[in-house]
Amino acid sequence: MLCLRAIRPFSSRVFHFRPFSFEPLISQMNNCTDEEQIFGLIEKNKSLLSEKQVGCALSMLWQFQKQKTSSVKNVDCIRNHPQFLTLCNLATTKMGFMSDSTLVNVLYIIQQFGIEAHDSLVEALVTEAWRRLERFDISVLSKFSSCLADQHLYYSPLMGKIADIVNRNLENTQDLRSLSVLMVSISSLISRRFQEKLVNKAELLFDTMDSSQVNTARRIVQFLRNIKYRYYPLLERCNKVFLSNMNHLDLDSISKILSLYYSLQFHSFEFILMTKKRLTEMIPLFDHPASCVKLFVALGPMAGPEEKKQLKSTILLMSEELTGQQALAVMGAMEEMESRNLRLIKKITSILHKHLDNYKPVELLRITQALIFLHFQSKELFVKLRELLLSYLKVSVIPSEISILVYALSMLPSAHLDEVRMSQIEAVLPQCDLYDLNIFATSVLRCIQYDHVYLNNIPAKQLKVLQKLDHYGHQRLQECKSLNLLWEEVKSLKGDWFADSLLEETVVTLQRLMDEMNYINVAGIASFISRTNYLSTSLLDKIASVVLQQIEKIHPFAILAIILPFSTLNYDPPQRDEFFGILYIKNFFCNFVLGVLDPLVLVFLGYSLATLQYFPEDLLKAIFNIKFLARLDSQLELIYSSLNMKIQFRLMELNRAVCLECPEYQIPWFHDRFCQQHYNKDFGSMNGAQQQIYKMLAE
Repeated sequence: MLCLRAIRPFSSRVFHFRPFSFEPLISQMNNCTDEEQIFGLIEKNKSLLSEKQVGCALSMLWQFQKQKTSSVKNVDCIRNHPQFLTLCNLATTKMGFMSDSTLVNVLYIIQQFGIEAHDSLVEALVTEAWRRLERFDISVLSKFSSCLADQHLYYSPLMGKIADIVNRNLENTQDLRSLSVLMVSISSLISRRFQEKLVNKAELLFDTMDSSQVNTARRIVQFLRNIKYRYYPLLERCNKVFLSNMNHLDLDSISKILSLYYSLQFHSFEFILMTKKRLTEMIPLFDHPASCVKLFVALGPMAGPEEKKQLKSTILLMSEELTGQQALAVMGAMEEMESRNLRLIKKITSILHKHLDNYKPVELLRITQALIFLHFQSKELFVKLRELLLSYLKVSVIPSEISILVYALSMLPSAHLDEVRMSQIEAVLPQCDLYDLNIFATSVLRCIQYDHVYLNNIPAKQLKVLQKLDHYGHQRLQECKSLNLLWEEVKSLKGDWFADSLLEETVVTLQRLMDEMNYINVAGIASFISRTNYLSTSLLDKIASVVLQQIEKIHPFAILAIILPFSTLNYDPPQRDEFFGILYIKNFFCNFVLGVLDPLVLVFLGYSLATLQYFPEDLLKAIFNIKFLARLDSQLELIYSSLNMKIQFRLMELNRAVCLECPEYQIPWFHDRFCQQHYNKDFGSMNGAQQQIYKMLAE
């Protein structure tokens, strides 16, 4: 008995750091209303805090931050508080006792408060999490992967290990929210086959997801953007989630979705229409520069005249408060809006000039492109731009970065590169893909033109580099062994050099690899043919063959891209009627609802079919319908002027063709006024035949 009494004081001292019950303290934390109350509890109880209480305290601190708007968040103040340091020290000593979820949550919150990746606490937490990795459930694993992504560890062995775990457990995974986080985190290092498995799994689980889970849908779209896969079935379903939750989407969410859609070249008329309405309602709500810039960038390109005027006025009023990055975002939006507001251009340009030394090469290119597009002239600014670009170029060794710098330099008023810079270009050519080679070629041709016009001389070095570009371009095409890899490199190529030097060889390579054509890449290959206007009957026949064999897997959104080369090149494939019939009837009407496609897509589709002498009555009557034309008018208000005019011309030409070829459809000619306006406006630029045609059409 005496022995036991002697042990009791000793045991009490030894285990004093573990309170008998930590629930009351956690309850107190949960009842706190601000950070100071949390810090007060930590100061009073720091010698008694358990690992669970440390996790709870950090969670509460982050919860308070999330409830604040960006303008009143005080992350720096919290991070520098003495009791926050106490929490960090306690987390270091107690992480071994933490549960998996607490451990990863502490890491997540520590990073949200701006603790650097090289901090000893972050390193220790990551190491401990790595040690436990195999036992993490999917929700903990997903949060840990996002922590690694925040540290830009996309290609790390640890992220590779996470990808392996996801792959092994994919069949049994049922939590789409967590899976979507993991999909984004591991997207940079997984194979094409694994990407497709994840897409299929996401599609399978989509119906199990609550329709209000906007963030999950957004992450799925982000994953598709990351892997450069415009998979329409998933995009369409995600789009429906966004539409059904539009009233709850904030500016940040809308901005992110618009950016993702732009990257994927995914167009949704309904989303744009609803987004415009939602963003317009937000105009009076923001008076902070960051929010106003974000609204300007998101709404500006689709806004009506009054909204644009209001947005520009707001940006002008707070222009003095803009950061360099915000000014860059505004300039990019003005370029997209085709703005000619000289006062705003001058103001934003002055801010860009002030911050010019802080921009990266790709940002300097964006600035150069915007200034040239907006026809802004400033000798002082262009001189400074040239100096900066050259200074970057002198030390750069990365081919893609060198191509960006050279391209920007070639756009400036004095597009001249000396022999040293030409030698630098020549040295990196063997490492370049077709995209970079095309950029170099375009830049060198500009320099040659400048030297010829202004210096009356073409240096031999430039001609030599141009020859080398031809050589390496042909070599890369001849060595290419994958259609998908080739497509990634050529899909955005354009310009004189490509058309003159590489187009024919590219088509030969496509023909060599065309057995790899399938329902996934067929629309892309078709787009390339229509864009380059190169008639290759073997490629077109292969496209038709793939469509006939795999029509069930081809999404309706891809129909126009597939039909377009046949239309523009006026080519009928073997089994013409079956090909167009199966594309239009089976896929278009049986598997899809007519009203879902964007109005402008339907106009282009109808026009393309008409040029092929294919006039589906139901499609044409759907287009030449008052409700449809009203929707088309609404969409025309949202797009830039040149595309607007092109669509109006295509609709007029389709109307004319239908009236001439299919009078039995009883579709009236209603473009006489449009033709009269065009006749009056462009009379001087028309030849005699055109004048006569438009005069007849206007009567």
